[in-house]
Amino acid sequence: MDTDNMLSVLDNYTIETADDIALKLAEDFRFRRIEKSMTREEVAELANVALSNIVRFEQKGLISLKNLIALAIALGYTSEIKNLFSTPKYTTMEELTLIRKNAGKKKAYRKS
Repeated sequence: MDTDNMLSVLDNYTIETADDIALKLAEDFRFRRIEKSMTREEVAELANVALSNIVRFEQKGLISLKNLIALAIALGYTSEIKNLFSTPKYTTMEELTLIRKNAGKKKAYRKS
């Protein structure tokens, strides 16, 4: 068995932390910004976000949700950020059944 292929499959199943995901978002944001030949200053002005917040985001992955949304809009990712939770996700048939059962509900209740 090819070890590299097996490791790449396993990599998709590793549990990532919130910090890991935040840093990946920051890295991807930086790549997209650079692809558009935009400086941090230009994005800050366009998004009406303080430059220091963009620097902190790109370096440490730290940003408020409101500022992240503003940056996404500034780079043209409005629908992606707006639709982040729009599609139900499930991993088992039981979970899918529960999602379908609860569709349209406005409130969740504790299981008894």
